[in-house]
Amino acid sequence: MLRYIDTKRTAIRSKIMTFDVIIVGARVAGAATALLLARAGLRVLVVDRAHFPSDTLSTHQVQVPGVARLARFGLLQQLLDANTPPTPHVRFQAGSAVIEGEFPTFEGVNMMISPRRTILDAMLVEAASTTGAQVRERCSLVELKTEHDRITGVRLQDRRTHATMTESAALVIGADGKHSSVARLVGAAERSRSAPATFACYAYWDGLPVKGGEIYSEKGMAVGAWPTNEGLTLTYVAGPISDFDQVRRNPTAHVISTLDKAGSLGERARGAIQVGPTRATSDLPNVVRAAHGPGWALAGDAGLVMDPITGYGIGHALRDAELLSIAIVSGLDGKADLTRALIKYEKQRNRETYPALDWTLGLTCLRGVNEMEERLFAAIGGDKREASEFFGMMTGAFPMGSFFRPAHLIRLIGVKNFVRLARARSRSAGTPPGRLDLSGDRSGTG
Repeated sequence: MLRYIDTKRTAIRSKIMTFDVIIVGARVAGAATALLLARAGLRVLVVDRAHFPSDTLSTHQVQVPGVARLARFGLLQQLLDANTPPTPHVRFQAGSAVIEGEFPTFEGVNMMISPRRTILDAMLVEAASTTGAQVRERCSLVELKTEHDRITGVRLQDRRTHATMTESAALVIGADGKHSSVARLVGAAERSRSAPATFACYAYWDGLPVKGGEIYSEKGMAVGAWPTNEGLTLTYVAGPISDFDQVRRNPTAHVISTLDKAGSLGERARGAIQVGPTRATSDLPNVVRAAHGPGWALAGDAGLVMDPITGYGIGHALRDAELLSIAIVSGLDGKADLTRALIKYEKQRNRETYPALDWTLGLTCLRGVNEMEERLFAAIGGDKREASEFFGMMTGAFPMGSFFRPAHLIRLIGVKNFVRLARARSRSAGTPPGRLDLSGDRSGTG
């Protein structure tokens, strides 16, 4: 839980700094961080080039742990009241194997949600503002201000009047996305980078019925379908990046032809009405950056971004907001050294992220499943409890390493089949569903 800071200390700092914290970027990571810091009594400025509500390309998925955080932040009910469909049920198909079931309960929550970003982002911005953070929309970062090699503030420009202003703070946070200006300006070191392996196409449909979430994995493709606001269903289609130049000429035709390979999704889509254009992108980097330095920190995609095939982005942004806020409050209220608190933040982020990153990179190989993996998935699908734990693992509510530990897999498919599965995996170049080695945490900060 965040502690409220000593108001006397705040008053002392405010004589020197305009703000305690300045956050560049007001979408999920930035607005959520601003909300939590303002609740703790800090003076917070959050700026964004956009005006809210505004849309952005997104899978929309908030995995179960992210939904639990929204509930803890006091925001989940507001999203549900905005007719964001709860999604407690999911169907996963890989080859001929089908796993269907419910999400496990995690911190009182047993569902995913997929809110439109026009709703989620605007709600977070409004909550941050109402709580006491100063929000400046249509405001761009021009440069960072430094003193003795430490970031001490920002120079901003109003995008409407072109007027510039300078603000100072004890800490500047970059929450400005995968191409973060803050990360570039501070020269944030890259801890890990993998080249984009897939492209993604997004489309909305009116009248495309889904029982819950749907996921399909086949050689050369991955497909997801999720209910979102306004009675719409979002479909996500991934393919190998080498095909993108051809697909971008007619992305809608590609989406339909791919949905035809995903159960009955194609038939349902043909009976629905597409709302808006199909949007396609190959800008899907996989990068882990240093999360902090003298006078600065990174949150959300600015510090860690991965292929959207696993839909972790929003959940990771909410996680970063909470972990970073705890570190900042403890560092600025004198309870702990700020640098040490930020080191702890990065280590915890990395420890929670690298297994998910490995899983994600494996899925981006799009190599489908072999016979033994199909047997494994069929065994999981035949047990209600195992299916629930599998979906919990996929969303981050259940440890990946525990689910794929050899003893567990042997119990599911037997020793002989486990040995065959391990041999098949050792011959594979990729790391798809069924990954066996997820033990490394790579939690150091470089």
